[in-house]
Amino acid sequence: MNKFLLRWIVNCIALFAAVSLVPDVDFNNGWPALIGLGLIMVLVNAIVKPIVQFLGCLPTVLTLGLFALVINAFLFWLTGRIGDLFGVGFSVDGFWPALWGGLVVSVVGAVMGWFLRDESKSRRK
Repeated sequence: MNKFLLRWIVNCIALFAAVSLVPDVDFNNGWPALIGLGLIMVLVNAIVKPIVQFLGCLPTVLTLGLFALVINAFLFWLTGRIGDLFGVGFSVDGFWPALWGGLVVSVVGAVMGWFLRDESKSRRK
């Protein structure tokens, strides 16, 4: 399966899990808007995340990796803001919901990515 499409699907599922589990993360539109929000998240992770990780390299090293949670919270909040600009109906009400939402998206994305590994990599020896 195309890697981009797979990431898009995983992000849609992870966003649905975050909306379902985190209290102050609200989403009031249907599945088509969630699919659009998943696309926005894939693009934010592809374009903005490497820049933010590079700029936050020193705090991440100094905090032994805990600053990565702040980076994930920022990216989750940024996805919500961009989605709000496009009228998706996604809102994150503060830092703590963004932190928990980013954590849920990271965990669900990691678990889904572990189960949906690329078969071509596992065939190589």
